Amino acid sequence: MPVFRLKKGEISFPDPRLAREDGLLAVGGDLSAERLLLAYTHGIFPWFNPGEEILWWCPHERYLIFPERIHVSKSMKKYMRTHELRFVINRDFKDTMHRCRLKREQEGTWIGDEMEAAYDKLHKRGFAVSAEVYEGEELAGGLYGVWIGRCFFGESMFSDKENGSKTALIALARLLQRRGAFFIDCQFYTEHLASMGGEYVGWEEYEKLLIRGTRPECV
Repeated sequence: MPVFRLKKGEISFPDPRLAREDGLLAVGGDLSAERLLLAYTHGIFPWFNPGEEILWWCPHERYLIFPERIHVSKSMKKYMRTHELRFVINRDFKDTMHRCRLKREQEGTWIGDEMEAAYDKLHKRGFAVSAEVYEGEELAGGLYGVWIGRCFFGESMFSDKENGSKTALIALARLLQRRGAFFIDCQFYTEHLASMGGEYVGWEEYEKLLIRGTRPECV
């Protein structure tokens, strides 16, 4: 499959089903809020090394957590019962995203200055969201992602204390369930997400949920 080249200022994407087997769909373009919103509503997301050309991905098999089916282990239930925890939304989006970046800089991160600036603009438009958990008065962990309609697209998480990111993800899933959200899109498999109830979904099922959740006018 060819990799498509995008032009700056021309807000469009090729058919997501034309992505390569590894999920790579296109290169180039920009990180404008308009392009990012178009991308997410079609199952596409940017993922590239800071300073390099923008790469756009759309894996055909998606790794999702369904909010109502998130797995909470016995040890996590005990932890959450026995600790003073407080869950907040959008405590400080820029700070949470930057903390996610710092946690990954030694091993390599896709979160660079360009990404931070782009998602901050998306946050100011009400689409990029952070979720954080305090243990007592101390920030324990958090995550950020893009929330469009009834779909949440997770981007990254961090922990400053034990179980910080797990607690934030569980609390967010419960909130999303109450709001009628269809899924948390984890994009790719990790052992951590598998332990939280992540599961693979084929493209056809994913696309149906995506359209219903972000583009109901197309249903």
